[in-house]
Amino acid sequence: MAGAANGGAELFFERCTIALARSGHEVLPLIRAESAREARFHAAGLAVQKFRFGGPLDLFTKPGLRGALQKFGADVAIAWMSRAAAHLPTGVWITAGRLGGYYNLKYFGACKHLIGNTRGITAWIAGQGWPPERIHYLPNFVDEFAPVAPASRAELGVPEGAKLLLGLGRLHKVKGFDTLIHAAALLPNVYVLIAGEGPERPALERLIAERGLGARVRLLGWRHDTGALLKAADLFVSSSRHEPLGNMVLEAFSAARPVLAARAEGPSEIIRDGVDGILVPIDDPVALAEAARAILADPAGQAALGMAGRARFEAEFSQATVVAAWSDFLTKVTR
Repeated sequence: MAGAANGGAELFFERCTIALARSGHEVLPLIRAESAREARFHAAGLAVQKFRFGGPLDLFTKPGLRGALQKFGADVAIAWMSRAAAHLPTGVWITAGRLGGYYNLKYFGACKHLIGNTRGITAWIAGQGWPPERIHYLPNFVDEFAPVAPASRAELGVPEGAKLLLGLGRLHKVKGFDTLIHAAALLPNVYVLIAGEGPERPALERLIAERGLGARVRLLGWRHDTGALLKAADLFVSSSRHEPLGNMVLEAFSAARPVLAARAEGPSEIIRDGVDGILVPIDDPVALAEAARAILADPAGQAALGMAGRARFEAEFSQATVVAAWSDFLTKVTR
């Protein structure tokens, strides 16, 4: 895995790698140098090897990866996203590429198999002419939040009894947090917390000030207590303009929190509208506010959405379920 950031794809790489190792698979993480990631792997008892994963003039990563795979005696080598796939060496091992988005398949030429974490991505891969028998759907899993205690509303600056909406994700235009802020202006007395960091912070801070929402809308920055924040919220909102999957929707399911989402690719696939979440048009703060108002005004319906989402998590997106699917995949391709 060539990423140095700590986004959803990178963090799931860590969770999946560690979970596969704990389920009995021998796993060797080959990564770009990132000290916190290395520390987490070492804490899980996994040795890692580091490579540059540079651009076209990087002449050392591919032979280095080949040597590491040969020494490890690899049966399967899985490239996590485009840059890793571009450096993937072939050998006696089976090669596979894992896609968490609609990437250019020219980078995956060394891969015999391709893995998509949504059915939409696997259908798109098939539409590019990839042989169907070598396309595999393997969803993400997220942490178990059922036993997590809610975050303190007092510490978050939210009055007890106030309605609280939560947004999660990198502060980037694609996440549509400006739409959520505009919707908050239409919801008097409702509080909104957005957890995440990114380049859009200054623009979002200006928007909050311009709409006079400083008392009710706050940017929390990068947080490590996602489950506690979800448990403290009345409603999770995904306002993304583009979202191939949306791990945060799965996290809300895990926490049994009702989900309101814009109709981006991933949420539209995951959510059964009106059953385990509510979908509204992208970039429509009025529709978002109206749907939030309706959900918050119906405690029984709110609870039903949360429990239906929780049932989906247990059936499709828990660690045990997804690791079993990965194990089946590894068995199938090595027969």
